[in-house]
Amino acid sequence: MSDDLPSVTVRLWRADAVVLFNWLMSTDLNTVPVDHPAQKQALADLASALECDTDVMASTEEELAAAREDVARDMGW
Repeated sequence: MSDDLPSVTVRLWRADAVVLFNWLMSTDLNTVPVDHPAQKQALADLASALECDTDVMASTEEELAAAREDVARDMGW
């Protein structure tokens, strides 16, 4: 993403970031249902931002398992 484009900052619970990054990296975005190609690109951009701007890529399998438990425990539905 270009630095001259408008941007926003999104704060995520680290466990959410770990779970989302793992899912994004293991999902074939060509199979994710989208209404517009921009949605697929936005998911790819999110994965890239999580990879470049955080330390979630270095998460171990144990950290991922713990993050999944924490996030699932926080589910309200």
